[in-house]
Amino acid sequence: MPEQLEKTVDTPLKHLVNPAYEKWRLLKDRLARYGVVLGGLGVIVAIVLIFFYLLYVVLPLFGSASAREIAQYATPQQQSGKSLLLDAEEQNEVAARFIDNGQIVFFEVASGKVVSTETVKIPPESRITSIAKGSTVSQGVVAYGLSDGKMFIAKTQYKINYDNNGRHILPTTVYPVSEQPIIVDEAMTALEAIAVNLSGDTVTIAAKTAQAVQLVNINQEKSLFSDEVKTNRTVATIDLPADKVEKLLLDKQGGHLYVLDKTGMVYAYNINDKASPKLKFQQKIISADAKVSSLVFLNGDISLLAGDSTGQITQWTQVKDALNNPVLKNIRNFKLADKPIVAIDPEQRRKGFIAMDDDGAVGIFNTTAERELITLKIGESRPVNAIVSPRANRLLVESADGKMHHWNVDNEHPEVSIKSLWRQVWYESYSKPAYIWQSSSASNDFEPKYSLVPLVFGTLKAAFYAMLFALPLAILGAIYTAYFMDPKMRQIVKPTIELMGALPTVIIGFLAGLWLAPFIEKHLAGLFLTLIALPVSVLICSYCWQLVPQHLRQKAGEGWEGSLLIPAIIIVTWLSFTLSVPLEAWLFNGSLRDWFNNRLGIGYDQRNALVVGIAMGFAVIPTIFSIAEDAIFSVPKHLTTGSLALGATPWQTMTRVVLLTASPGIFSAVMIGLGRAIGETMIVLMATGNTPVMDFSVFQGLRTLAANVAVEMPESEIDSTHYRVLFLAALVLFLATFIFNTLAEVIRQRLREKYSSL
Repeated sequence: MPEQLEKTVDTPLKHLVNPAYEKWRLLKDRLARYGVVLGGLGVIVAIVLIFFYLLYVVLPLFGSASAREIAQYATPQQQSGKSLLLDAEEQNEVAARFIDNGQIVFFEVASGKVVSTETVKIPPESRITSIAKGSTVSQGVVAYGLSDGKMFIAKTQYKINYDNNGRHILPTTVYPVSEQPIIVDEAMTALEAIAVNLSGDTVTIAAKTAQAVQLVNINQEKSLFSDEVKTNRTVATIDLPADKVEKLLLDKQGGHLYVLDKTGMVYAYNINDKASPKLKFQQKIISADAKVSSLVFLNGDISLLAGDSTGQITQWTQVKDALNNPVLKNIRNFKLADKPIVAIDPEQRRKGFIAMDDDGAVGIFNTTAERELITLKIGESRPVNAIVSPRANRLLVESADGKMHHWNVDNEHPEVSIKSLWRQVWYESYSKPAYIWQSSSASNDFEPKYSLVPLVFGTLKAAFYAMLFALPLAILGAIYTAYFMDPKMRQIVKPTIELMGALPTVIIGFLAGLWLAPFIEKHLAGLFLTLIALPVSVLICSYCWQLVPQHLRQKAGEGWEGSLLIPAIIIVTWLSFTLSVPLEAWLFNGSLRDWFNNRLGIGYDQRNALVVGIAMGFAVIPTIFSIAEDAIFSVPKHLTTGSLALGATPWQTMTRVVLLTASPGIFSAVMIGLGRAIGETMIVLMATGNTPVMDFSVFQGLRTLAANVAVEMPESEIDSTHYRVLFLAALVLFLATFIFNTLAEVIRQRLREKYSSL
């Protein structure tokens, strides 16, 4: 027996003095230390790499646009006549030059080499007196006004052909309405200005002659039982002096006609009834000391772009005034130079345009970003025609000296600027500037709205209501559990609450969206009554508990008092929801939601910030509770016992000793919970309605940065503006989280230093 005891005692001593064992222990300590260091460095490296990758994707949004001339050559077949219009196809390989003698010259954009020449079937006795592109520019429709009151419509098409020599683009000309001229003015008077809208079998024509402004609508109906085609023709006269009319514009829907006169007045007509056009409004778009030199539609035909003799371009869009009457509103102004604007050509797929002045300057602008992107000088001669390619990456300019200038344009993300992201923007058809997020639509006419302000607002709103719900419950629950609760009861309560943190947020979001939101909508009054009745009932129960005899309270056991509140809370909650029905009928005429809407003007969305606050609050409570409870429970016992020994009450000890000592940990719990609420995705995705509105009301929905990225990233085109703006939203969320955590750590360290001497 003594020998066994001696072996038992001597064995660990032998290990302690054994050099091999000592080396192995030191090696394990060193490996553990290096492993912790490498793990920490790995986390830092991963965070830095994420940051730089986000930055790498986002930076092209703010790159400057650029342009360089890649070719210059003589205007193809210049001797044939004067250019009236230019056109280009999708691939930037072939362009078309419309000449005043009716010829269309197709040529290679890169070299100016003529590909083919076609002659429009204009009668020999007629001559071209006016020309206009169709309202849908991308379709290549061109209308010729003739000297005998007739009009001819041609359309360019570019077919791709493959042979042994590779791919070729074959330009052709077709006649979508008729191969014969269309009679517009039966008096056979020259058409001095025209506008055309072609939609299926219907063509709408606005034409100005020396005597009148006419609106002609031609509709062709094919018989179901034969090849017979019936033509319906409607003619209406616009009540304006023809000698004062300068420009005619038909929108692509064929519902509005805009007429510009020589004084700069624009007349807007509703022409849905082609036989009876009605004047909607008239608006002066130029100052008295200037003259409108160019007027075109911006892409989408919602806004007008007006260039004047002072070098200024103004954007006008139709809005409602204070009396709900339609008016044209000047929402943006651009300045190219001090020379008159000679031409404006809008981009076909974005809200951008090019403008040329009389001095050879060409500017590229974007209306949404409200900025000038590029200013070019096209030689010393005056530009007479210009076209921006369908993809907006090529620019073709014809100058008065008989040269064609071909420019390459690098302008990938013109819609994005600091203003369009963070300031109010006056969008088309809006009555005033606003913060709007609306990133996509089914049409290229759409004006993208990339304001991040509603998303940041929604993120902070969701986090605010979640913390408003979670903080009192989590912090007060942590205080009671760590300081007042019986240890045996604590062993049940703490793991149960921490187990809530393991519940997937997608489950919480699912329940919030499909069960909680309809439940709150139906029992809104009961919820508010419960929020009022529960605190009051707890205080009443606490007061009544003090009146219970001492010997009975001792039987309940110290630290178990909280469990006695469970039946009271259940009963009060049930009574609140039960009594809310007659109370709602008595006080609010049966519906609290309707009362809010009718009396206070507060609308109610089923999935709103209230639902998010409750659902996300439950997701955040376990995190805050667990960290705060550990911090409070870890306060050294000698501090609390010393305070109590000196005569302080338990509450005084809690508020003046325990909370101050545990404040760094409590603050960390709050900041970690806030970070969790800001970065939460699934709950806000399923329970908010995802409406990017800026409304402080707890009854309105919202959209957060994280939910927006989750919703829209799958549908965004890689490397598009939408794609990169979503990465910018992720970068903003990343930086916000980093800043919050950094500030939290700084404050926590200061609190630790301040109260470490306790």
